[in-house]
Amino acid sequence: MARMMNSPMRSEDNSDAYSSHPSPYNSPYNSTRYSRTHSNLSNYSHAEESYDSTPLNRKFAPRPPSSPMLNRLSMKKHTDVYVASSKTEDEELELMREKYSKLLLGEDMSGGGKGVCTAVAISNAITNLYATIFGTCHKLEPMKPEKKAMWRREMDCFLSICDFIFDPSPTELTMPGGSANEVVAANPRTDIMMNLPALEKLENMLLEILDSFHCTEFSYADQKKQQSFDSGNKSFHRSEDKWWLPVPCLPENGLPDRARKELQQKRASANQIHKAAMAINNAILAEMDVPESYLTTLPKSGRASVGDVIYKHMQTPEQFSADHVLEFLKISSEHEALEIADKVEAALYIWKRKITTSHSKSTWDMSLLMEDGDKNVVLASRAQSLLLSLKHKYPSLSQTTLDTSKIQLNKDVGQAILESYSRVLESLAYNIVSWIEDVLQADDQARKIY
Repeated sequence: MARMMNSPMRSEDNSDAYSSHPSPYNSPYNSTRYSRTHSNLSNYSHAEESYDSTPLNRKFAPRPPSSPMLNRLSMKKHTDVYVASSKTEDEELELMREKYSKLLLGEDMSGGGKGVCTAVAISNAITNLYATIFGTCHKLEPMKPEKKAMWRREMDCFLSICDFIFDPSPTELTMPGGSANEVVAANPRTDIMMNLPALEKLENMLLEILDSFHCTEFSYADQKKQQSFDSGNKSFHRSEDKWWLPVPCLPENGLPDRARKELQQKRASANQIHKAAMAINNAILAEMDVPESYLTTLPKSGRASVGDVIYKHMQTPEQFSADHVLEFLKISSEHEALEIADKVEAALYIWKRKITTSHSKSTWDMSLLMEDGDKNVVLASRAQSLLLSLKHKYPSLSQTTLDTSKIQLNKDVGQAILESYSRVLESLAYNIVSWIEDVLQADDQARKIY
């Protein structure tokens, strides 16, 4: 996912925040199925980047001039003079009032206080906004101006919340008379200061990739219209599980070499963005507390969780290879891969819990405990390796039960914004890579026929 308009609550001096960065050029999105975003409650949802993020004056990617409507939403003193707004601005203001009311009510429109917490409400709102804007996008083409404006406007409002999240820390203040007093300084939170500018940068890069497809050598047709085209255009056939997606239509002899090379470069850029967004998302999820309700549902032993077959491979005295285990399991679908990921992750926390009960926290060092030959430490390390390999092999894998539980029960607003923002950008990047691969596959088939 996964990006917005300047808010009066933000620093305006950002026009060249990332001007020095080179501009680079998925499975279809479905409301219940996209990259690592499936959950029972809601559709939730490394390349190194350098960016400048100074406290209280963060640099953001360039955005359009702020709307007068947003000025009335800023946290400033009311003035006696009210300037009449246009009809469009009034409609925007009414829309934003409705959205903020839903956030404050926790999605409980009865007002009875039975809604979700603020963090979950914001996470759902960002996910639903992504579904509204990008849920029907299945082509390599620029975003419609009205959709892009809506995306930037509403995302800017969500992200502006981070401008008021601080990490209080004691500091010494020298008074004019020379005396020193201890005061509490409000510093920007480290996770927000480090990740938010990077995510905004990734978003702009993704939108630039889509905008670059304003003039292409290929077009699209739905499956029914595709049947009437000549054999050159019928070279590409959709798999049955993606029947609703438009089919890329190419010239009979395929794409020019220049166009194909550009597509490959844009695919590589989108793939790097996907990896970066996934890395940030994984880091944020790792920082979230493991819900107690999840731990209470775990089996008594790791072996009972993963099953005898996987456990036999994990406790082998020989050198452990996660790739060898995955190859032996012969996983046939992402659904099966997700089931295995859930089992392995559950076993991981079972073994970790046993480690903490047998070792003091002062000695909690995986490398040192590995040297001691603790069986649970070895099994936990191998489970972690197997889980990482599984997610690497299936990058579009839906969220595990643990990740879903963390999102549903998370109460940290800053983490909720970063997690949902990175997740939707990860999904968008994955979709772009998938759409480009469809065109390249159609080009390969057209060249063989020609």
